[in-house]
Amino acid sequence: RFPMGYPGNGGGLAPGLGSFLFLSGLSAIYLRTLYRSVPGGDSGELVTAACELGVAHPPGYPLFTLLARLAMTIIPLGSPVFRVNVLNAILGVATASLLFEAVGRLSDSYSGGILAAGLFAFSRLAWQWSVAAEVFTLNNFFVSLLMVLTVRFSTAPTAQERSKLSLLGAFCCGLSLCNQHTIVLYMMYIVPWVLFRLHREKELSVRVVLRLGLCFGAGLLPYLYLPISSYLNQARWSWGDQTTLRGFITHLLREEYGTFDLAKSESGSGLLQVWSFQVAQIKTELSTIGTTLALAAIPLQGFKSNSQRSVLWLFTVMLCSYSIFFSWRANLDLSKPLYVGVVERFWLQSNLVVCVLAGCGLASICSILQRKIGNNALWDWAEWLFAIILIAFQIHHNYRICDQSNNDVVDKFARNLLGSMPPNATILVRGDLPGNSLRYLHYCEGQRPDLSLVDQEMMTYDWYLLKLAKHLPHVHFPGHRWNLVNQVDPAGTVTFNLHHLLNANKEREIFVCIGLHEGDPSWMYSYSLRPWGACEKLVHSTSQFSPESWIQHTKDMYNWTEEYGRFDPASWEAIANEEMWQARMKTPFFLFELAENPGQAEPVKVQLYTFAYQLYQELVTAEKHPVNWHKNYAIVCEKMLWLAAHTAAGVSPESLLSEAIKHFSLYVAKAPDDPQKSAIIQFIRHLKEERERARAQ
Repeated sequence: RFPMGYPGNGGGLAPGLGSFLFLSGLSAIYLRTLYRSVPGGDSGELVTAACELGVAHPPGYPLFTLLARLAMTIIPLGSPVFRVNVLNAILGVATASLLFEAVGRLSDSYSGGILAAGLFAFSRLAWQWSVAAEVFTLNNFFVSLLMVLTVRFSTAPTAQERSKLSLLGAFCCGLSLCNQHTIVLYMMYIVPWVLFRLHREKELSVRVVLRLGLCFGAGLLPYLYLPISSYLNQARWSWGDQTTLRGFITHLLREEYGTFDLAKSESGSGLLQVWSFQVAQIKTELSTIGTTLALAAIPLQGFKSNSQRSVLWLFTVMLCSYSIFFSWRANLDLSKPLYVGVVERFWLQSNLVVCVLAGCGLASICSILQRKIGNNALWDWAEWLFAIILIAFQIHHNYRICDQSNNDVVDKFARNLLGSMPPNATILVRGDLPGNSLRYLHYCEGQRPDLSLVDQEMMTYDWYLLKLAKHLPHVHFPGHRWNLVNQVDPAGTVTFNLHHLLNANKEREIFVCIGLHEGDPSWMYSYSLRPWGACEKLVHSTSQFSPESWIQHTKDMYNWTEEYGRFDPASWEAIANEEMWQARMKTPFFLFELAENPGQAEPVKVQLYTFAYQLYQELVTAEKHPVNWHKNYAIVCEKMLWLAAHTAAGVSPESLLSEAIKHFSLYVAKAPDDPQKSAIIQFIRHLKEERERARAQ
């Protein structure tokens, strides 16, 4: 036996060489496919919290924040987000090495350990989140670490070693909760199992329990960072007020989202649907062969009379319990591709256990074949070859999808938005895509320091404006919190609506990115929204509007060259690309809406329709574009027929009819699920009849 407790294997690769080559290759591939810029989702916010030494969204992720700040300090190359991406790649490699050890010790097989590590590390999900700044890879690391400590504890030969491992495990349990709380669903099985084993060995006492509790508490110490950061209030971006016990508990328990829910005020797809999604995802991520090996491990190794049997059953129960509980509490609608992308990240925790079982399954099957057929050297080589082939398949299948080295879509999206703003503007941001990416570039990379970023959703929390006012003294907030009704509550909190905020900042240009909160229409009393690329500008209703100058100003606002529809619908890149393409349509759509206003004078109406027609005509010439452009352009063409606008535009009625028929038909073909499909088809017939009459005249 080797020092780590693995068998020598009669043939195949030298165990040490095999693991070294695997981990070296994994490191090289992860670093090669790393994001060079800010990814979508929460990455921008997490890195900004580390840059500013603020507090991230609930539950705060203090350990990740501190590690990310350390990475920014000690890694000498690249932007802040690149350095945190490198940190995640290192954690991904460390996770794979821990998986290798856990399976090697559990199954007595080097090749089984390599299979488990490679199957997981090169799965799409694990790979994607190991090359981006996010908290999931750190959680993967802790899950793997706890599994290694559990396996080591089960084979510890002496009471002293069991004591050391249990104390280390308690500390790691506390430390892991400083990152992602879902790991508690594994701890709730591991902790009783360890205590039972200590009791069985007559090594459990009140003193031991106290020592374990102290180690667990020591692991939770990074949470002290939250009240310290909140008290100092030096960060320009920070979430929550943890200076009070109530505020700290609110943040720790994610009460603003819902403690046991993924998102705030969302209705999910239901337990069975989410669970079936997960089962299908496991087969896709880890291959049918990997899933089959995992299932085979349960009867082949779970019923052996050895010391590792209980560990395998422990891991199996952890997997099943986590899958059921998470499927129950994942309150997101999986019919929406972006929500699938949000939910599937949490399946990484269960995929880790599946890969451990798969490695054990490979070792068990090869062990049985060795006993039945003989020729140990041949089967050792076959075991290694099988593991290498399956890992190579994973790399081949996922490399193109997971290579993010040239992916700067979200970064370009944010830079275009910032670059389009006039000096000293205030931006009311809404949503994770613009909010997190703009925050990162503005605070961490120092882009456009003259701008002021204000988060719309955060303005509804009592703590936000009290903190923000210190860093944005030139923005005037007429109260403590944004609310539809302007009032003073019994606690003395003054609320305000958007109309009051705009009136208090008349001297500043104010923009919204992207969209305004639907719950507050007060701005409509005296203000209007005008298109500004993907954003909009809030202007007073009395301000003059010149269509020509607005078109000139917004027409070529962005430098955007991404092909429409080229990204996975579940990705943030797809959302960013959609927003940038739809931004081109906002000005003609706005002009058309103005023309539809019954109060418009006839000459102005004709001018607005003409401008809208000309802009839409330029847009639909693109080879690929959003399908709604066909419908919008066809509607404008039809409107032009009944006004003198077609004369002003220099186009014949027959040409307008042909264009309307063509683009209505294209829209129906490309959007077959539109509820108005039958009405549009009937209208196309009517337009064709009109065209025939026009030709007959």
